Amino acid sequence: MKKVINGSLISMYHICTCEMWLHANGVHMEQTSDLVYEGKLITETSYTQRSDTYTEIEVKAVYEDIPLTAKIDFYDVKNRVVYEVKKSDKLEQAHIAQVQFYLYVLEQNGIESPRGILQYPKLCHTFSVAALSTELRKDIERILKEITQILSCSQPPPALRKSYCKTCSFFDFCFIREEGLS
Repeated sequence: MKKVINGSLISMYHICTCEMWLHANGVHMEQTSDLVYEGKLITETSYTQRSDTYTEIEVKAVYEDIPLTAKIDFYDVKNRVVYEVKKSDKLEQAHIAQVQFYLYVLEQNGIESPRGILQYPKLCHTFSVAALSTELRKDIERILKEITQILSCSQPPPALRKSYCKTCSFFDFCFIREEGLS
């Protein structure tokens, strides 16, 4: 059975495929992470008036037998704008990819030229994500295939030591596992 690809998996793909595989296979460590909790708190407490104006939506689509779902916290239906709130711009490329995935799923549902806005309230920084080009659509579809291939494996990919691994909620799991394989 194919796993459903969502915005979180897209973001994790750009950060760490090992974490992505673990998350997709039901291994969740985020509930113990103060950093994840802080990010959720920022999303919930920033722009509190937004929920009066914009809609929370969940949109589904299928690409070549790959089920997709996008849970968008703030969507401006009138202007076709996805708003995504993040704690830090440290992993901005992953955040952009997540918003682009949301735009892709909206397009698959007949929404023409949606665009996105990434907001970093702690930094007072906003980043616009343009409507998708043909090239970006193809790149998203390539990534969807790669994710499906990774998720079909019986074990997670090897952990890669990156600068942010030390703050990851999966750090102990990944590196104890890697040391055990040596």
